[in-house]
Amino acid sequence: MRPFEYLRVSDAASAASAIGGVPGAQFLAGGSNLVDLMKEDIERPTRLVDIRQLPLRQIQRSRAGLSLGALATNTETANHPLVRENYPLLTQAIVAGASGQLRNMATNGGNLLQRTRCNYFYDTASPCNKREPGTGCGAREGLNKIHAVFGWSDACVATYPGDMANALYALDASVRVRATDGRERLVPIADLHRLPGDTPQRDTNLAHGDLIVAIELPVASAEFARHCHYLKVRDRSSYAFAMVSVAAALQLEGGTIRQARVVLGGVAHKPWRSAEAEAALVGQRADEAVFAKAAQAALSGARPLAHNGYKVELGQRSVVRALMRAAQWV
Repeated sequence: MRPFEYLRVSDAASAASAIGGVPGAQFLAGGSNLVDLMKEDIERPTRLVDIRQLPLRQIQRSRAGLSLGALATNTETANHPLVRENYPLLTQAIVAGASGQLRNMATNGGNLLQRTRCNYFYDTASPCNKREPGTGCGAREGLNKIHAVFGWSDACVATYPGDMANALYALDASVRVRATDGRERLVPIADLHRLPGDTPQRDTNLAHGDLIVAIELPVASAEFARHCHYLKVRDRSSYAFAMVSVAAALQLEGGTIRQARVVLGGVAHKPWRSAEAEAALVGQRADEAVFAKAAQAALSGARPLAHNGYKVELGQRSVVRALMRAAQWV
């Protein structure tokens, strides 16, 4: 463990002051990802700004729909009656995401910002542009079974590992962010994470010192509450990251699909929402044949690497299965 400065703050202004002028400073909340990365000598913050005392744990109704405090834990969020009743897809995704112990510690804001689980990223003896820009991508020509089939670049083929964000993409959530100057802005969640391009070291479009304050869920997305399903396919049924996951949500009227959401996880540098699959579903009958066509559309643009071609068929089968369960679930 490298030496670092530790500061505990109790209000947003103090947090901004503590982190804004220090390039190596980072926020600390639950620490379930950051502390591990520090132990592995991957993250090397010069200052940790502990924000756990900030009043950002509320989960409450808002004008837009439902506001989830950034410091509410994953457990508090998944179990909250308003979430379970109106946005059960989010509850399913969070419960699929980690062990109970981790969910008790992990916060909503931190969950969105977790870093990749690429083996080369974690191996400091291997080249990794995400960890050390300019050193190369070990996974590009190496063992890439768990890596991306969408949106990758020659600089990085890593995937985003989270589950909660996949559901939030399907639910058209937004993220409320506070800048160091005190101004707040609302960022559509689809604009939060980035594809790797030539700068894979940047996971999100947040600036240094930006603080996630809350996650906003719109009222309209509660229309998916009756027909949704989160499917996570992994090497073992216990705690593990997804080979492929699918957040599926449907709005049905007399057996016809009026709205659809299909988001894949474990396949790209960010949650991958498939406009092609959704277009193939809207206006169609909710049956397996239609779901199969949507699944083909969802994976039609995939670019497998040497060892992850299985994700194409697995992804198609997973989309069909998730949609079938969503259509039947009430």
